[in-house]
Amino acid sequence: MAPTESTPPDISISESTPVTGFAKWNQKIESLAGLESRGISRVLPHERSPPSNFHYIQMASIWFSANLTANNLALGLLGPLVYELSFTDSALCAVFGAVIGSAATAYMGIWGAESGNRTLIVARYFMGYHPSKICCLLNIVIMVGYGMIDCIISGQILSAISGTGMSIAVGIIIVAIITWLVALFGIGIFHHYERWAWIPQAVALLILVGSAGPKFDTTAKSVGNTETINADRLTFLSLCLSAPVSWGATSSDFYVYFPETTSKPFTFVMTLLGLALSNCFVYLLGVGLGSGITTNPSWSDAYDVSSGALILAGYDGLGGFGKFLGVIIAAGLIANNIPGTYAAALNIQMCGRYAAVVPRWVLTTVVAVIYTVCALAGQDHLFEIFENFLALMGYWVCIFISIVLEEHLIFRRGKTGLGFDWAAWNDKSRLPLGIAALISFCVGWVGAVICMDQVYFVGPVAKQIGEYGADLGIWVGSAFAAIVYPGLRWLELKKFGR
Repeated sequence: MAPTESTPPDISISESTPVTGFAKWNQKIESLAGLESRGISRVLPHERSPPSNFHYIQMASIWFSANLTANNLALGLLGPLVYELSFTDSALCAVFGAVIGSAATAYMGIWGAESGNRTLIVARYFMGYHPSKICCLLNIVIMVGYGMIDCIISGQILSAISGTGMSIAVGIIIVAIITWLVALFGIGIFHHYERWAWIPQAVALLILVGSAGPKFDTTAKSVGNTETINADRLTFLSLCLSAPVSWGATSSDFYVYFPETTSKPFTFVMTLLGLALSNCFVYLLGVGLGSGITTNPSWSDAYDVSSGALILAGYDGLGGFGKFLGVIIAAGLIANNIPGTYAAALNIQMCGRYAAVVPRWVLTTVVAVIYTVCALAGQDHLFEIFENFLALMGYWVCIFISIVLEEHLIFRRGKTGLGFDWAAWNDKSRLPLGIAALISFCVGWVGAVICMDQVYFVGPVAKQIGEYGADLGIWVGSAFAAIVYPGLRWLELKKFGR
């Protein structure tokens, strides 16, 4: 499924961009290196792959590989360690959070094959041309943040394996370079890599279950009164939801080369399966490791070093083979990092006409450098990043998806709906103004802020629940946006007709 090297003629970026010396030089470089030259331009129907049932397997394998990784395992640790929930409470919250977040991302994935457009290009039909750029900026932050987290955890594991022979910083740089190389070449190499990356990960993680499973503490009780425990359950569930839902602004990016006839229901189901199964498995493994820290001194000592050292401690007793498996776990984070690096570069191109003409491979390099520097600076603060970053990013994606759902189901569906003219992806005059979406998005953020529970700010509503508060930001923010959007959109259509 090699990407096309031409720019679509419907509304080409290059029509208004003169061919400069740099452009000629860039074309030569891309031709020699075999890099994917396509940026955000629409993939036309005749440029797609021929129909194949294998595409659906590929959809599931992308997400299974990208999420069967140690960063999600580390997120599972937070249930018993930070929120002091029992194994059962943590496991249930993790599973329900994973399934809900995966379903939202799977829904956003149905647009890629139908439209030939990237996810946040499709967002222009729901949010408007200019307001959708806010989503692009926020998604760049998500993808760079995940790149940073992935590099830190990989560096921690590799450092723990080598003892004093390798610092965390060296491990961070190694993983960042490999990720950059794969993302640099584009969608073709990316699909091939993700097709098989899950296999060694699955083997290594299953062995970890066998090695560490007997030491899981499934008898410990949740700490706190009933109200506090319920608040912590909701907060941890929301955090586990935030990880898979954060892919919602990129999920169509990887399907644009599939044919228009690709089934939406099958796309939804296969994306959901890949995301939910992988996240549930590693969450539960993380919950188990976290539950065993209080009863296993060696695990507690390892956790004091880093979460990566704790994962490696789960292989105690396997000797050198355990260290080899640790290397596989560390390398597996590359599969999680590649799609984010690829998507972030495209999101930068969507921010404006000047950014759109910067080659994708250049922006991929910039993104990789940024999250590598951030990882080196934040390597000692992983859990703080998890607690604060993930939940905050989940707020906006859920608000955005609630607007997309209502625009789709209320205003564009059926014979009397507005429908979609996918060829108009870059024509401001044929896209919504986005006034209703922007106002609803801001109203949603107001709801999220007054109900958020973060280290840096606890909203007045969140303070009222439990001893330490509860994070209701995702739920209230999405509800606020969903309540105000239909009326505002009706007024916008009545006034402007688009």
